[in-house]
Amino acid sequence: MTDFATSTAPADVVRRQYLASATGNLEALRATLAPDVEWTEMAGFPLAGTYRTPAGVTANVMEKLAAEWDDWTAHDDTYIADGENVAVLARYTATNKATGKAISVRVAHHFVVRGGQIVRFEQFVDTAKVREAMPSGGLSPEP
Repeated sequence: MTDFATSTAPADVVRRQYLASATGNLEALRATLAPDVEWTEMAGFPLAGTYRTPAGVTANVMEKLAAEWDDWTAHDDTYIADGENVAVLARYTATNKATGKAISVRVAHHFVVRGGQIVRFEQFVDTAKVREAMPSGGLSPEP
């Protein structure tokens, strides 16, 4: 039996990413990402775009979510693995800091894992439900 903490099986790598994200351990999360990772947040999502490098992903996605939302969590519940492809059905929950409005939104994520690291990520989510909880329909502008 393979040790989950060191397994390079694609679903195990993805699961470690979710666990690191849920605990706010950005160092552990970055360790699951390839140096040339392409991480795409869906068009219409407040952080829409493609981010590269582990540091770029955590700075432009996880750190910004933490700044705008309390307890942002992706609750992963169903994994579908096919070779290097892993699709995950999940739910985002959080409370927007500015409005106090909570969300509970279903989401699907597609990961590509090679050599024990995530090389590509794509998000699918009902962006309108996320924006409804936010002031002015989007993230606060940078100071």
